[in-house]
Amino acid sequence: MRPEVTSRQHGPAPRLTRRRAITLGAGAAIGLAFAGLWWSQRASTPQTAPFSLMTTQEAYDAAKAGDIILVDIRTPEEWRETGIGEGAIALDMRSDDFVKKLVALRVANPDTPIALMCRTGNRSQFATSALAGQGFPGLVDVQGGMVGSPKGKGWLENGLPVYAGTPENVAARLAEVLPAQ
Repeated sequence: MRPEVTSRQHGPAPRLTRRRAITLGAGAAIGLAFAGLWWSQRASTPQTAPFSLMTTQEAYDAAKAGDIILVDIRTPEEWRETGIGEGAIALDMRSDDFVKKLVALRVANPDTPIALMCRTGNRSQFATSALAGQGFPGLVDVQGGMVGSPKGKGWLENGLPVYAGTPENVAARLAEVLPAQ
């Protein structure tokens, strides 16, 4: 005798149990998180944001000539590890006063582009795109960053000069370009 196989084609629909509700909610949250990541990546591409791109060599030359304000947006730990590109000022993008200081730089230098640089070019692209999307004018993304990436050769790869990323050097360089607050 064979066991009979039946299906639930007729009858009441399965109940929404607590476990099923939690699973569906978690799945929806994960889906929304991935959609948000996809959208933020899409929104931060050079084709969709009003800012310029520059190589590290171009950024060094422009900073040296006074044609841009070069801002290293990495962390203090990263500044100490590799140094800071000569001609750059250091502003930790995680600090509470990051945008305030960028605005002060813009006000003090209304016609000078502000170029952002990070370790590989990912954070600078994100920050530049986000700021440009909020109407912050005159931004440049330095591709390749300090150590290089598929987007371009890094500052160190190009053999460009650096200065020590000590707190004293960071404060002194910032004082040179940022008006007293």
